[in-house]
Amino acid sequence: MADSWVNTAERIGADLHLELSGPGGRRAALIRALREAVRSGRLAPGTRLPPYRSLAADLGVARNTVADAYAELVAEGWLTARQGSGTRVAERAAPLRPAARVPRRALVHAGPRHDLRQGSPDASAFPRTAWLASYRRALQQAPSEVFGPGDPAGRAELREALTEYLARARGVRTEPGRIVICSGFAHALRLLFGGGVLRGPLAVEAYGLGFHREVLAAAGVRTVPLPLDEHGARVDRLGRERAVLLTPAHQFPTGGPLHPARRTAVLDWARAPDGLVLEDDYDGEFRYDRKPVGAVQGLDPERVIHLGSVSKSLSPAVRLGWMVLPERYVDAVLAAKGEREAWASVLDQLCLADFVASGAYDRHVRRMRQRYRGRRDRLVAALAAHAPHIEVSGVAAGLHAVLRLPPGSEASAVKAAAWRGIALDGLAAFRHPQTDMPAGDGLVVGYATPSEHAYGPALEALCGALPPP
Repeated sequence: MADSWVNTAERIGADLHLELSGPGGRRAALIRALREAVRSGRLAPGTRLPPYRSLAADLGVARNTVADAYAELVAEGWLTARQGSGTRVAERAAPLRPAARVPRRALVHAGPRHDLRQGSPDASAFPRTAWLASYRRALQQAPSEVFGPGDPAGRAELREALTEYLARARGVRTEPGRIVICSGFAHALRLLFGGGVLRGPLAVEAYGLGFHREVLAAAGVRTVPLPLDEHGARVDRLGRERAVLLTPAHQFPTGGPLHPARRTAVLDWARAPDGLVLEDDYDGEFRYDRKPVGAVQGLDPERVIHLGSVSKSLSPAVRLGWMVLPERYVDAVLAAKGEREAWASVLDQLCLADFVASGAYDRHVRRMRQRYRGRRDRLVAALAAHAPHIEVSGVAAGLHAVLRLPPGSEASAVKAAAWRGIALDGLAAFRHPQTDMPAGDGLVVGYATPSEHAYGPALEALCGALPPP
């Protein structure tokens, strides 16, 4: 017999799925199905079953068949029947093997006592009220076609909002037709290299996220490290690579912008052999001591792919990013993206479009810039007071700082921090394994993640974990 769905939502508040199969007639099959539903726990003790007439109509069986099945299960003790109360699952009919219930506290990851890892904004500062208002407006104004197949490039509303915002805030020169929405920076790398749009070898900075190198390695891309100095990546060391990946506004993780002369030089390199610059603008909005450094893309839109997301400005939970592409790469990226499966949520795109267009995004960024500047200042002041021998660098922008340590002390400092319940990274964790650049000891300290009330104790613990003079 075929499976039967019993739609009893209006009568008992839930749908009831019964599989009428096996030997015997429908009465026997119904008894087996109900008994198994109780035994497995799908029908909990006290659950009210549909009336005879309703269940019989839904299953397409005679009313007497249901009545007889109920009567037998009542006699067996699986069900109870009372006048005016209907037929219910017996209270003592507990599942033979109930699913283990995990205490709620065990489902929540405890995490470190003090989280000073780089890469995440203050989660407690997410603009819930403004985000919810944008979501409501976006849903109310959305045309019906939004809920069907859409454009793999992303919603036009978001691409138009980003065109205006990126031009105003980051100096990006583009148009909506050259923006492709993705789910973040790593997704962009997978589309560009895993999708066959670009090929290696790819020059990268000698210090950067190992996760990004892993994404590239999985796509079969060999990465060639460029040394760093006080002016950023040594782009004069570029050779026969097809492209270069840079963090020119704020080198990650060492800090500092790419020197203007090197910006010009890397574009000259890209023009000569028909090369390409990939610009990771991961935290370009957060500059504290002077105006933000504009995007390299604005100098030559046909030689630069500008990559951004809201992971630092809003939250990594909002899986939205963008690629600003030279015109010659748009069709190839869309082909790599394919149909539907690699798309970011259309509803989230509409919400972000409203959030940007309404000015709420600008207001949030300005508010967080002020908060993070205060966090940065508190970190610098705490180190000056309690560890003046520790040099701090990379603090003109971003959400983290680098604490320069005496040679040979990084590993012990990371262990001392862990002993005090502090989660952070040593500088060596970001070093390209094939670079010939001299290594330096240091700690990469994120000052954005802790909530306001937790930041003071985190700084106190950090200062206690640092090596002495």
